[in-house]
Amino acid sequence: MGQLTLPSTGAVYLDADAIIYAIEKIEPYYSLLLPLLSAVNRRTIGLVGSELLLVETLVKPIELGDAELEANFRRFLTASREMRLLPVSLSILESALKLRVAHRIRTPDAIHAATALATNCTLFVSNDPAFRRVTGLQVNILDDFV
Repeated sequence: MGQLTLPSTGAVYLDADAIIYAIEKIEPYYSLLLPLLSAVNRRTIGLVGSELLLVETLVKPIELGDAELEANFRRFLTASREMRLLPVSLSILESALKLRVAHRIRTPDAIHAATALATNCTLFVSNDPAFRRVTGLQVNILDDFV
């Protein structure tokens, strides 16, 4: 298994799938994400995401009625100092619209990409290869390292 190419500083955008792997400790992705999470804990790297992540990550815990898992996601997304969630603003939606048209990506992905670009993220971590089409995003696809 390879290793993610981590920046020495800056903000890293975590897509919903990466957050799910981290919180639910889904292998082999969890082990792959551990160096990133360690860098976040040391505060050499910060995490950024869209508020849209709340909708994408909480569906399963709520459907299952798993209050502990739901609390773990909520704690990671909203109560940690390391993660900064940004609102889905009109300017983000305008940028997402342009990205969706230019790169033929789904609306939620366009919102994530627009948010990452707006915050000058140094890395975007996902398991969705569609993000490779977005110009200006430095993307690590987790399956490439497994």
